[in-house]
Parts: sequence; C-alpha cells; structure tokens
Amino acid sequence: MSDDKPPSSGSNRSSWVEKISQFFSDEPRDLEDLLEILREAKTNRLLDTDTLSMIEGVLQVNQMQVRDIMIPRVQMVVVPNDAELDTILPLVTEFNHSRYPVIDGDRSKVIGILLAKDLLAHLAKNTKLLVKDIMRPAYVVPESKRLNVLLKELRTNGNHMTIVVDEYGQTAGLVSIEDVLEQIVGDIEDEHDEHEDEAYILRRNDKEFMVKALTPIEEFDEYFSTELTTDEYDTVGGFIVSQLEHMPKKGEIFEVDKMCFEVIRADTRRVHLVKLKILD
Repeated sequence: MSDDKPPSSGSNRSSWVEKISQFFSDEPRDLEDLLEILREAKTNRLLDTDTLSMIEGVLQVNQMQVRDIMIPRVQMVVVPNDAELDTILPLVTEFNHSRYPVIDGDRSKVIGILLAKDLLAHLAKNTKLLVKDIMRPAYVVPESKRLNVLLKELRTNGNHMTIVVDEYGQTAGLVSIEDVLEQIVGDIEDEHDEHEDEAYILRRNDKEFMVKALTPIEEFDEYFSTELTTDEYDTVGGFIVSQLEHMPKKGEIFEVDKMCFEVIRADTRRVHLVKLKILD
C-alpha cells in the first residue's frame, strides 16, 4: 500500500496562507496580483462569492472617479428655483425621489437641492412659497474626485446627494451616496423602484418597457417577437454587453432593429435594468 496521502483541506489552507504571506512580504506589484490571490481564496472556499464581489467593489471604488458613475445632467430630474411649491407637486409625486436639484434657468446652473419632505411640510402652510425659499445648499464636487474620497465626505457631512461640476464650474451631473455604495455591494433596490415587480418585463405604455437585465433572451424574443437569441449570451444583459463590446454604464443608449435600449441601472460588474422604447 502506498504511503502517499491526498492533501488535506488543512494543507490547502496552509498553502494559501503561505502564499498570502509571501505576497505581502514584498511590495505588491499591482492590483491584479491582489485580486488573483483573493480569487484563489474563493476557489479554496475561504471566501464566498458575495464577499469576493464586495472586496472587488471596494478596490474598484478606490480607482474610480465621480465622472465614472454620475448621472449626466440631461437625465437629471430638476425643478426651477422660481416655481411655486404647489406647481411641482405632480412632478415629485411622479418620480418619487427624495431629493431634486434646483436650477436657475437651465441645467448647467444648479443652485440648491429640494428635499421632498421639506416640500410636503411647507405645502400645508403656504403653497405660494417658491422653491428657492425652502431649498437647501448643494454640495458640489469636481468630476475628477475619487469615489472613495467622496464616500468618506458624504458619510462625514451627512449629504446624500452631490452635484458634479466640470472644469468650467458648470453642472455635469449628480451622484448620490446610493450610487457610490452600489459600486461596492451591487444594485440596491429602493422601495419605490418600479422594477421591484417580480416580472422580468414591465410594460409602461405601448412603446415603452422596463426590462431586467436577467431576463432570459428567449423570453425577451417571445415577448417582443424578435430574434436576438444566439449561443453568445443567455440574458438581455449579455446581449447589451455584446452589442456595446464593453461593460455598459448608466445612461448609455443604443438602437437595434427599431428598438432603443437605455441602461437605467448598472454597476462596474453588471447591468441591472434597461429601458426599451419601440421606435416607429
């Protein structure tokens, strides 16, 4: 009988620990080396998938800038500073956001932030007040600010939304603390999100639909009578990545076969939700 014995899980664990110790005994060469060690830890069941994904997100946030995840100004839901409170209530009711950028004339000039709770509190007292009478100061940061620095600042000052400006001082977009956290933990569902419904495809009207990226491509084809199914991808998210040939960002738009796709929610690792418009 051979004296050879299969390696035990304990020896595998020791081998991995020794490798980490050896890695950190010298200066790390680059981020990819560290990620390789962490992925091997997952393979050896020392980390689970969610933990590895979160660590990768933290490391990526350290390398990213605000401009990488901001909502462009053309997509911001804004309110004019000279509007009476009762006139903007329908907009607030429709979008269900907790905060709205306040503009002076056009979107390039954000001068404050309107909180929905402030609006509701003042409506009961005086509907003729103007938005500028109750708006709060806007927290402003440059496009080049690192995400990890921004996250620390938002946690310190208690702001949930920041206005992003370009090199000329004009509004470029906005970022919420939720946007930053989603780069670490993935998509965060909001209680008001329309796509919370269990269905993969949500019809908004005859021409517009919200589609989860995890929708099987066969189900998409059956619903819309299309022929997108191939062996290259299994889901709508995979189809989008295939079309764009890179990891999509929030706000990206492309057209295929009289259909316009807009990425509504995405992080650095995957797409979560897209809006589909049927073109005439």
